[in-house]
Amino acid sequence: MSTQNSGPEVPVRRLDRILAFTALILAALSVICFFAIIIGSAAGMTQQSFTEGVWPILVAVPPYGLPIAFAMIIALLIMSFVRKGRAAKRS
Repeated sequence: MSTQNSGPEVPVRRLDRILAFTALILAALSVICFFAIIIGSAAGMTQQSFTEGVWPILVAVPPYGLPIAFAMIIALLIMSFVRKGRAAKRS
């Protein structure tokens, strides 16, 4: 069994790391906010309670954060495939 990669070794760029960590943090934050809303609802908060304090921000994060994180992951995959394709052409 070989331990070598089938394709050429491509270095990871700083933009890729930033995009990956940002997507991970945004997705995790969205899930945490989602669970906070579920816990708040189970604790007896009414619909009116979610319009006061920090709750409007917590309610707004999951519907926007998860699709943005998904789009960032797709962009990261596309950038990786393009970079590896270009590296394969060079060698």
